Amino acid sequence: MKAVEEQLAIIKRGADGVIVEKELIEKLKRNQPLCVKAGFDPTAPDLHLGHAVLLNKLRMLQDLGHQVVFLIGDFTGMIGDPSGKSATRPPLTREQVLANAETYKQQVFKILDESKTKVVFNSEWLELLTPADFIRLASHYTVARMLEREDFSNRYTTNQPIAIHEFLYPLIQGYDSVALRADIEIGGTDQTFNLLMGRELQRAYDQEPQCIVTMPLLEGLDGVKKMSKSLGNYVGIQEAPGAMYGKLLSMPDELIWRYFELLSFRPAAEIEQLKAKVAQGTNPRDIKIELAHELIARFHGEEAAASAHKSAGNRMQQGELPEDLPSIVVEAEADLPIAAVLNKAGLVKNAAGARDMLSAGSVRVDGEVVTRDFIFKLGAEHVCQAGKKSFARIRLLAQ
Repeated sequence: MKAVEEQLAIIKRGADGVIVEKELIEKLKRNQPLCVKAGFDPTAPDLHLGHAVLLNKLRMLQDLGHQVVFLIGDFTGMIGDPSGKSATRPPLTREQVLANAETYKQQVFKILDESKTKVVFNSEWLELLTPADFIRLASHYTVARMLEREDFSNRYTTNQPIAIHEFLYPLIQGYDSVALRADIEIGGTDQTFNLLMGRELQRAYDQEPQCIVTMPLLEGLDGVKKMSKSLGNYVGIQEAPGAMYGKLLSMPDELIWRYFELLSFRPAAEIEQLKAKVAQGTNPRDIKIELAHELIARFHGEEAAASAHKSAGNRMQQGELPEDLPSIVVEAEADLPIAAVLNKAGLVKNAAGARDMLSAGSVRVDGEVVTRDFIFKLGAEHVCQAGKKSFARIRLLAQ
């Protein structure tokens, strides 16, 4: 295995924090494969690049020789993780959970090495617990400590209901670490409370506590809010190559290095060389193309990556995105409907023309057909197409 210092540098790359680094160093010094756990509740069937941040870190640890356990929370998925929620999340049915879990398994091995990954479902041990076992588990944590969690605290102080089963969620997630005897758990910063619960319960069950590596939440293409399908600022790992290409090229320039750090497998030294090129005058768009090629190749193969630009923004007609794609800045006081943006950018003759194209399904944003309901967010940048021949990279800036 690699030297401890080299492993630690790889583990910490892009991470928000390590708890506790000194303990992690001692684990690495044993020069033995560590059990690295990450849990995923199958609450939605599609993964995006925000999920890939966690999966990339798992792959890095896998390549270092450690045992990666990909935990599918089929049992916890039927409870619903209350993290960051202002109301009780509706639980999923077993059928929904299992269907989503199968889709997850198909997608994660685009990043993880299937032959070196142990896939487990937490129902394997949680369904064996008796009511008495659950009561003993609950005895290891207090209500006062549970209310220290920000989302619970906020709901409690504002008289929003908190169901008892929601208190069980972090306890059960923590118990997963006990069942697996995890050495390291990887999770997003929004999961810190639950990850720490694993350490607490391992101590209660006379185990060495796991170390925790927290990963930041990836900003979406708007550069502001975390990547989310519901916000429309995402890049799905199963999206068509052309759509991925168009979306990645539309990202604000200030996101480039964040995406490289969290999504690229390039050595840090290579990324520094790319930064130097941009500082010396290289067009940031050229660097975005390199990143797009790497990510598309990972999820669709080299051939798809090489030809992705031919379908970006115009997949319906299978035309090629112009190499001299114009960049247009539209100024506004607030978010605008897509029809107004197209009109201000000059991609249509007038507002009526924009509405007609939208009604005909002839307007695409980052390769996807949009309707007149699409709102162009202030500060966002997208590759837009109106009809067969009008293309532009449009950025909406405050006046």
